[in-house]
This record gives sequence, C-alpha cells and structure tokens, in this order.
Amino acid sequence: MGNRGMEELIPLVNKLQDAFSSIGQSCHLDLPQIAVVGGQSAGKSSVLENFVGRDFLPRGSGIVTRRPLILQLIFSKTEYAEFLHCKSKKFTDFDEVRQEIEAETDRVTGTNKGISPVPINLRVYSPHVLNLTLIDLPGITKVPVGDQPQDIEYQIKDMILQFISRESSLILAVTPANMDLANSDALKMAKEVDPQGLRTIGVITKLDLMDEGTDARDVLENKLLPLRRGYIGVVNRSQKDIDGKKDIRAALAAERKFFLSHPAYRHMADRMGTPHLQKVLNQQLTNHIRETLPSLRSKLQSQLLSLEKEVEEYKNFRPDDPTRKTKALLQMVQQFGVDFEKRIEGSGDQVDTLELSGGARINRIFHERFPFELVKMEFDEKDLRREISYAIKNIHGVRTGLFTPDLAFEAIVKKQVVKLKEPCLKCVDLVIQELINTVRQCTSKLGSYPRLREETERIVTTHIREREGKTKDQILLLIDIELSYINTNHEDFIGFANCYTEQHMTTGAQQRNTQTNKKRAIPNQVIRRGWLTINNISIMKGGSKEYWFVLTAESLSWYKDEEEKEKKYMLPLDNLKIRDVEKGFMSNKHVFAIFNTEQRNVYKDLRQIELACDSQEDVDSWKASFLRAGVYPEKDQTENEDGAQENTFSMDPQLERQVETIRNLVDSYVGIINKSIRDLMPKTIMHLMINNTKDFIHSELLAYLYSSADQSSLMEESADQAQRRDDMLRMYHALKEALNIIGDISTSTVSTPVPPPVDDTWLQTSSGHSPPPQRRSAVLPPGRPPAVRGPTPGPPLIPIPAGGPSSFAAPPIPSRPGPQNIFAANNDPFSAPPQIPSRPARIPPGIPPGVPSRRPPAAPNRPTIIRPAEPSLLD
Repeated sequence: MGNRGMEELIPLVNKLQDAFSSIGQSCHLDLPQIAVVGGQSAGKSSVLENFVGRDFLPRGSGIVTRRPLILQLIFSKTEYAEFLHCKSKKFTDFDEVRQEIEAETDRVTGTNKGISPVPINLRVYSPHVLNLTLIDLPGITKVPVGDQPQDIEYQIKDMILQFISRESSLILAVTPANMDLANSDALKMAKEVDPQGLRTIGVITKLDLMDEGTDARDVLENKLLPLRRGYIGVVNRSQKDIDGKKDIRAALAAERKFFLSHPAYRHMADRMGTPHLQKVLNQQLTNHIRETLPSLRSKLQSQLLSLEKEVEEYKNFRPDDPTRKTKALLQMVQQFGVDFEKRIEGSGDQVDTLELSGGARINRIFHERFPFELVKMEFDEKDLRREISYAIKNIHGVRTGLFTPDLAFEAIVKKQVVKLKEPCLKCVDLVIQELINTVRQCTSKLGSYPRLREETERIVTTHIREREGKTKDQILLLIDIELSYINTNHEDFIGFANCYTEQHMTTGAQQRNTQTNKKRAIPNQVIRRGWLTINNISIMKGGSKEYWFVLTAESLSWYKDEEEKEKKYMLPLDNLKIRDVEKGFMSNKHVFAIFNTEQRNVYKDLRQIELACDSQEDVDSWKASFLRAGVYPEKDQTENEDGAQENTFSMDPQLERQVETIRNLVDSYVGIINKSIRDLMPKTIMHLMINNTKDFIHSELLAYLYSSADQSSLMEESADQAQRRDDMLRMYHALKEALNIIGDISTSTVSTPVPPPVDDTWLQTSSGHSPPPQRRSAVLPPGRPPAVRGPTPGPPLIPIPAGGPSSFAAPPIPSRPGPQNIFAANNDPFSAPPQIPSRPARIPPGIPPGVPSRRPPAAPNRPTIIRPAEPSLLD
C-alpha cells in the first residue's frame, strides 16, 4: 500500500470498533467521503488511486470516467473487491476490477463517449484501508462529443453537486497546471457548496507538463489565487508509465525526485506530492475522529454510571455464601411486603402513570362497579306490583282483606334482599382477582430466584383463597341478618313515626320520592367529563368520531374538544336508559348505548347512541356516572307468558291502593338495605381479606417459606440471573476499557487547527470572459524592466505586484488570474476600473524587452513581462 498515514489510523479506529463491539454496540464514526472534482483529463482518477494506493481505475485520454464511481473502502483481514451489480463474484485481481468498471460503464452508456448519472458501486475489502467512501466523478466538459447530450455541461455539474453538497464530504478540486486556474470550474463549484472553504483542498496536477520556463510557484504558495486550505501539487503517472505498468511506489519516488530537483519547488518539496496530500487527508480524518470522541465518551460515561450501583453489589459476590442467602431472603420478603402495602394503600414514590393498579382498581370496584351491579338487580315495576297483589291475595286466602297485611310487605322485602347476594359475591370475586394480580406484580422483583418467587406466590394466593371463603360467609351472614328482622322503626323508613294510616304512608312515600328526585337533579352539577367516540354514525355522515362529553345531573352534552367552546349537541336525560352493546368484530373498543324508553330518536335519526371507550374499565366508570345522574341500565325483557298474564290481570280500587302502599314501603326499605350493604361491603372485604393478607405477609410469610423448602433451594439463582450478572460485569469492564482507549486516542493524536480565512472573492466569478493563461518568459537581466505593449486601446490598468521575493535563478511562475467582470459596477468603458489582482500575460515573441512599462515588476530579481488585456475584455 502507498498510504502510510492511513495505515497508522487503522489501528486506532479498530481499537474503538473492538471496544464498542465488546459492549454490543456499534461505533458511529461516520468518516467523511472524499470526492474529486475537476475538468476532463485533469488527473482526478490518478489522485484518487494514489490515495488508496492501488492501481485499479480506468485511465486514458478524453472522457474516461463516464459514470460516478462510488468506492467504499472496508477494513477486512482479506483483500478483495466486489461490485453491487454482481455481488456473488469476488475480485482478487485489480486488473479485472478495472476491466469490469469499463465493461459496466459501456453497458449503460454505450461505447461512444456517452455519460450516465447512475453510479457504479464498488467495495474494496482490505487490511490496509479505513472505512471510507471515495467518489470518482466524470470530468467537467463544455462541448458534447459522440453520444453525449447537448446539455452535457449542466448534466455533469448537477451530478457533481449531488455528491459534494453533503457536509461530510471533503472536496479535492483538481486543476491541471497547464490550464488557467481562474477558469477552474472545480474551484467554482467547490465554492458554491463550501463558501467557508473548510472542506476544499486545491490539487494542482501535471506540474511536469508545463511549458519550459514556466512554473506554478505563486499558486502553490497560495499567493496568487488563495484558498483557505491552500494547494498541493502532485505529479501523476503519464499514460506511457501506465501502459508500461509502472508501479505506484516507483511513481511516488519519481514524484519526490521531481519536486526536490525542480528549482521552483525544492524549497516546498515537503509540502508537495501525493504523500503530503495523503497526510493532509489523513489529518482531516483524524480531526473528524477526535471531534466524535467527546460524544462517544459522554455516552459511555452515562452507561458506566448507570451500572455502577448494581455492579457494587456483585463485586464481592459469592453465590454459595449461606449468610448472603439468608440476608437476601429476609430483604426480599420484607421488600415484597412493603411493595404489596404500597400498591394497596397508595404511595407517592414509584407511581404507575400508565394504568390503575392495586388499591385504585379495588376502589373503583367498591364505588363504581358494585353500585352499578346493585342497580342492575333492582326490581321491575310491573313485576313487583303483580307480586305484591298475589302476596296480598294469598295472605288473605278465602277472606276479603279490609287492611293492608304486614306479611305481604315482609315477604316482598325479603325476596328483594335475597337478590343482593349475587352482586355482593361478584364484588368479592373481583377484589380477589385484583389482589392476586397485585401479588404477581410484587413478586416480579423476585425473578432472580424462581423457586422463591413461585413459593411466595403460591403461599400468599392460597391464603387469599382461604380468606375468600370466610369473607363470602361473612357477607352472606350480613344479608341473612338483614333478612332475620325487618326493622320498620328505622328513622329513614317512610312508615316510621308519623305515618300510621295508609293515607299517610302513601303521602309520605310520594313526598320522599319528590325529595329524592329534587336531590338528584341539582341544576348544572357536572358529574363527569371525558372523551368518548360516537360509534354508530354512518360513513356517509362522517363516520365514527371522538368528542368531549360533559355529563350533568340534567343533560349529556358533547363538544368538539375539551375547551368546550363549540357545542355539538345537548341531550336531556329524561326517559334515557343504558344498554350493553357487543364489541364489533374488527373493533378494539368497548361500547355501550343510550336509548329513549319512549322509542324516540335520541340524536338526529338515531334511536340510540353507541358510545365507545378504550377499555371495559372506562365503560364501567361511565355507567356508574350515568347511574349517579339517574340514567339506569335496561332491565331484561319479561317473557311472553308473563306479559300475557299481566294483560289479563286487573285489580279493584281497594287492592290497587294496598299494592301502591306496599310498593312505596318496599321501595323505601330496600333503599335503606342497599345503602347499608354499599357501606358494609367495602368494610367487610377490607377487614377480612385485604388487611388480613397484609398482616399475613408481614408476620407469617417468612415462616411458611422456611417450612415449605430449605433456604439453599429457595435462594438458588436462575440461569438468566447468573447470565445477567456476568453480562453486567463484562459490560462494566468493557466500558472502562473503551473509555481508556478513547483517552489513549485523544493523547496519541493531534488535532490540526483550521487555517484562517483568506480573501477568496476571486472565486465568485461571473460568466464573462476569462484572461488567457499566463506564461512567464525566460529570465531577463535585472534592471531591465519588462515592457507592456499592445495594439488595443483601453482603460489604464492599475498595476499590482505579484508579490513574493525569489531567487534570480528560479524559473518564472505562471500566474492564473481569476476571471472578474471588471466593469460590472460601471458600464462606462473609459472610466477607471476597480483594482484587479495581478493579471500578467505572456509577452509576444516579437517585442523587445527594453520597452518601458507602466507597471512595476513583481520583484526586482524576478521581472515580469506583461501584455495588456485582450480586446474581448472591453466588449
């Protein structure tokens, strides 16, 4: 390989890659891509080839590179190349690589100089390269030849701009020394995408092909047309050398000899040549690597800090130490008890913000789900009246009753109270399920010891199941107690104290119902707000849509959003009820419906509104809110036989009065029972099940664990935990090693500061005429100033010295002035133009050197022979 600097960088990058690979991550250095830009046959491919150190690109005269070549260098232990268009084939002979590039170019562009923007992708795997991307671009040309389109110039420029516009690309602006630098399209395009000049390096090729007696010293010294990063001169192999298979190493030696022996370049030979260009590019890569190190270091340090606490526990870890096992067992059981209590009682630390859990879910069961289940069990009005009339008649038997019998009231009340058993037992089941889920969540922290987790879960769950039986027995006992004695002297009962007659009882019941309704219907009392989806609007009318709903004691309103400014509709709650709706086959939402009991449309042409929530819990919560607003669930439809029986059933006025009396008394008393049960149920469950389970975990769980299995088997680590511990320790040490490597790279590499800005306004060229390339004549004796003479009259030129002393024996230097529209600001051709950088021109061969000059020479020892500007500048 010919690139020694790259070979020095490779170990550094490999160390970083290895360090990151050891912790299972990739090191994103994202090294910059290097693109060569220049005119046709400027030597771009040769420059790129010298950087890689391999001879593999097509070469020749005319347009050779006719498609962009994207060359990816990839570090590998073996050396081979492969193309994207034929991945299965590996090329180990680089002559074959060149032939394949030529064949692939001809396949797309033809053989008659055509071009194409479709890139050729080549990957070179080698132990001597960094992971870099190099781009060989077609040369900038002006006149189409062969099969080239008429707009060939613009097509190639657009193609080049696509590649060099990336901020991570380094631009090598290649210009041959035997061409006027001011006409360099490469420098102009580089200026467009890199106005600060931070990533543009000027490369001057073909220094050995300049006319005899001329040189590019002023350019290479960055004096004539300066660039921020300056120019580097290189001497590539000639076509004869290439045809003669001249080795790249031999070419580099010849290039070195040229710069050391040439009188104009020997003083800066150490800053010229392909090795120096490689060094500059490698330093750019080093700078890039160093710039990425702080972010990599910060990333590793944050990971290291997050691991240190856990690693501290494992530093002196001995898996078979019995004292460690005892201590760990006690700590884990104690922590399990604390976690269980926090989840039930609530805590300010480690709050779950994604869903309800533990005590919050149990609270919802107590105060939303259970009351709703009670209401669902409420009696049907028509059935209840029929049952009361049958009870009255059956109690009177063959006699005709003169008074309303108390026994009918007691019979109906007991039948209604018995119905409470089902929702009460269902409430216990729901709470048990939540307790078991809470236990499982708390034991997840014991995952490191699977046997301990399994035993803890089994023991606590078994205890909860034992308490389930006792809790249900106690609740059934509560209901049996209510059945055992009907307390008609209860202060909230409408038949208590002043209601002695049926007339009084009927009036008292009516008054109580009125008070209840008034109490419920507090105007503008907001019961709930939230998002719901109206699910049954047809697609033609907009389809399902989410609205912001506001439920009050009197109405249900929905708005466009939570700001509640744009009201869509307000629905009174009168005669509304709730019914369940089955979830759609393709829907993941849970749905319930609101309908009118009088068979009226609820909203527009809809008999019912289907409201959808994300979860069943939200549905239950909304149902409970509607219950508070007085909207009850729909009752099951009575069977046809009952309906037929009801239609034939009739009552005389006296019986109807007795039924109404008992109906009101039953309603009042059952309300008292419901209130009592709703109050006692949570208390009973809390005492007999939840608090008892907490006490059991704190006081007896450890004893049960010791009796169920021996300590060593309980505290046996899972394979996953052992692996996790090993991985954590390995990760910890790998992170420390990676940080050390980053420190070594920081100290072993040097960052090169960015050169200061230069006056590169000469690059801001217009599309005007360019001066001809300068040629410096043979050296004249000192003291004889050069003459400026020309046939074309014009404005006087303001002379500016070329600057820079030089030895008398040094050959002259070609000056390539930047093309600048000197009359852009003033259209008067006879007015004085602005100052122009030195614009020396070659003296015509027939002019004697002794004619006086209006412009002083650049230096006393290096006289410059100048001729005036060409006539075209005044056009």
